[in-house]
Amino acid sequence: MKTTSGHIINEAFVLDLLAKIPDPEIPVISIIELGIVRDVLIQNNGVTVKYTPTYSGCPAMDMISMQIKLALKEAGIENAKLEQVLSPAWTTEWMTETGKRKLEQYGIAPPNPIGDSDKPRCCPHCGSINTQLLSQFGSTSCKALYQCLSCKEPFEYFKCH
Repeated sequence: MKTTSGHIINEAFVLDLLAKIPDPEIPVISIIELGIVRDVLIQNNGVTVKYTPTYSGCPAMDMISMQIKLALKEAGIENAKLEQVLSPAWTTEWMTETGKRKLEQYGIAPPNPIGDSDKPRCCPHCGSINTQLLSQFGSTSCKALYQCLSCKEPFEYFKCH
């Protein structure tokens, strides 16, 4: 199968397109790095992208769906279908290591491995382990708000689950 512009449509081509779509709430990481894309199926006359929301009711999912459809259409893929997969539920274990590093460079403490402490390892600004929880919820429900007691800077922690 080919796009309307003549590109051969295969899984690698579609994944490359999806890797360019930023998370609307954390624009430094892509939806691939976030780990929400579950599968790409290339069928006779179309493409199906399966994805899982990070949280139930995540407000960014409508925007992400729209961005996926637009990216596929702009690449010349006319027959695209999106399928939301709810089971198993998304977990921070699906985030790529590159995505976690980008979070930290952006000033958001990345999630710890599941089963580890659900507290940031250190301040993403200065590296201090001397931090305190300010609120269970940051700018979105997937993040908590902390403050570093060393550099005094507030920062968000991407909660593990």
